[in-house]
Amino acid sequence: MPLSDGYPPDRLDPEVAEAIKMLPFDDVTAEVLPPLRVRFAMPVSDLVERTDHEVPGDPPVPVRVHRAHGADGVLPCVYSIHGGGYVLGTNLMDDVFFDKACPKLGVVGASVDYRLAPETPYPGPLEDCYRGLRWTYQHAETLGIDPNCIGVMGVSAGGGLAAALCLLARDRGEVPIAFQLLDQPMLDDRQRTPSSQDADLAVWTRNSNTFGWKAYLGDLYGRDDVPPTAAPARAADLSGLPPTFVSVGAVDGFRDEDVDYATRLNQAGVPTELHVYPGACHGFNLMAPEAAVSKQCTTNMLHWLRAQLNRTDT
Repeated sequence: MPLSDGYPPDRLDPEVAEAIKMLPFDDVTAEVLPPLRVRFAMPVSDLVERTDHEVPGDPPVPVRVHRAHGADGVLPCVYSIHGGGYVLGTNLMDDVFFDKACPKLGVVGASVDYRLAPETPYPGPLEDCYRGLRWTYQHAETLGIDPNCIGVMGVSAGGGLAAALCLLARDRGEVPIAFQLLDQPMLDDRQRTPSSQDADLAVWTRNSNTFGWKAYLGDLYGRDDVPPTAAPARAADLSGLPPTFVSVGAVDGFRDEDVDYATRLNQAGVPTELHVYPGACHGFNLMAPEAAVSKQCTTNMLHWLRAQLNRTDT
């Protein structure tokens, strides 16, 4: 049955509730992974040029670079990590965002296609993201990128990987990161918060979250020594991280861990902007892009990104 059947409709924004009615599955499990992993290309704009690269290594890491046609000179870069609960998704999912962001903000986009769990558990996907970021930084001149203005962003598990990547880059000291945008990030494997224990989540259920974390952490799952670069909510030291934007829906299982992470970033002296959207479930801005709450979320993201890029154009 459609996932929204039986879900308390009064908790969801009406436009979001309508958009998610026909989701074809409830929980993400090993059985549904194969059909969900079918790669498909989204309709793309002819205003943006896309080139595909492979970072050498074993295995090579695919990175897609997006640049608005006719955009000359050296530009800032947004390095994006797609979502999918650590078990789903491809970097093709970033095409739609960069079709809007590249011409509107005057940025180069870079999208990494990391390996997925459970076939590749932590730290493999994170190291793929790091190798892609380091390659982007090292090839900044060739790609027409300002190496001093490379920020990272991610949604859901991609947000978790983006947060972990910032921790890893801070500690390794090889690649400077100018900012991080964490959209409904998946940060805490422990699932102890009230929102993570919610039994009536419309999208990315408690069972799906458990499956995703077990797949990603492998033998580490359930242990007390899970490293912060695997689950950033476990990080005790958040100092020295770049300016951060955190957004999440009020009806998202990640709500509490995201609010807590943003709060602790601010307490650690990291300039952090937090948005919690009423009536919004996980993935609301992707599944219901025309909803008013989704448009507000996108506007807030682009406004914040523009500020990080020191741009005043509208």
